[in-house]
Amino acid sequence: MIDMPPGTGDIHLSIAQNFTVDGAVIVTTPQEVAILDVKKCINMLKKVGVPILGIVENMSYFADANGNKNYIFGTPKGGQLAKTSGTELLAEIPLDPKISELSDKGIPAGDTIFDNIAAKVAALVYKPGL
Repeated sequence: MIDMPPGTGDIHLSIAQNFTVDGAVIVTTPQEVAILDVKKCINMLKKVGVPILGIVENMSYFADANGNKNYIFGTPKGGQLAKTSGTELLAEIPLDPKISELSDKGIPAGDTIFDNIAAKVAALVYKPGL
């Protein structure tokens, strides 16, 4: 697993050309500028033969104390992006201070959102008998 910066830079192309890549999980945020950048990345990966396993929308919303979702960066766009890209939306991750605090301490969030993403990705790339 390689965590890469957004975009379509040389590193993306070099990895796709020099390594066998089982698939890419595309992470975006709801902002239109992020979606535009991600669309370019998806197109580039498809051109070099990297399967798109799914889309994760980060900072999708903020849940207040009552559990109400507040879409502070605009309405979610990951689902529509997944649909137009021919893949699935793996998750909408909320903007949650707890996740940031735990990450800063090097502690896994232990949140079922991340467990669900991992399970979905594993199911997509696991090939029985190999």
